[in-house]
Amino acid sequence: MTDNRAAFEKFVDVFYTKKRVREAFDFLVAESYVQHNPNIPDGPEAAITALTPKFDGSPDARFDIQRILVDGDLAMVHVRASYPGRPDAAVADIYRFANGRIVEHWDVLQPVPADAVHGHPMF
Repeated sequence: MTDNRAAFEKFVDVFYTKKRVREAFDFLVAESYVQHNPNIPDGPEAAITALTPKFDGSPDARFDIQRILVDGDLAMVHVRASYPGRPDAAVADIYRFANGRIVEHWDVLQPVPADAVHGHPMF
């Protein structure tokens, strides 16, 4: 896969929209996957194990894609994550590609506040 944008858009659809974690990771994530989230070990299997309950296992959860950015070997998705009974969260997931596969991941999460000090939306 040499077109990172097309591959990443498919990954985002399968992972965030359809919530099929294993299918998304099998499609695009390399065995050498490095995880920068401090709560998940390296490797695709560890990520699949940690993320499946949050995605596949949460039928009422929604992950609304706000924007996708791809620049060379880096890709980012900005997501509004909604779980019933919890405040929404703004999520930015950043991925690095090598040889057409995702090899590295960082994430940033922020709760969506009920009130902001300004009128700017988070999304």
